[in-house]
Amino acid sequence: MPRKYWTKNVTEHSNALDLERDVFTKTDPVAIARSLRRSAERSDRRKSSPFRSAMSMLTFYINRAGKNLPKRQLRVLEAAKDALRAEYGR
Repeated sequence: MPRKYWTKNVTEHSNALDLERDVFTKTDPVAIARSLRRSAERSDRRKSSPFRSAMSMLTFYINRAGKNLPKRQLRVLEAAKDALRAEYGR
């Protein structure tokens, strides 16, 4: 019986954002940030600002991927946080 991961379910079926497929596997931090921004701004189900929703989803993914996330991809995702802040002028 295959294991079911609730984190996969959240990232695929988030009630707040409709994420682009495989957004967290991209290698360009700016592309990740722009995709998250588009998703957050298009969503009419989010409960907070687009910036907070996008940053929350990114942080959630980083925290939940844990030890299984390759170091290189972790660096890309951490850089995506800075790129997301830049997208929103913060």
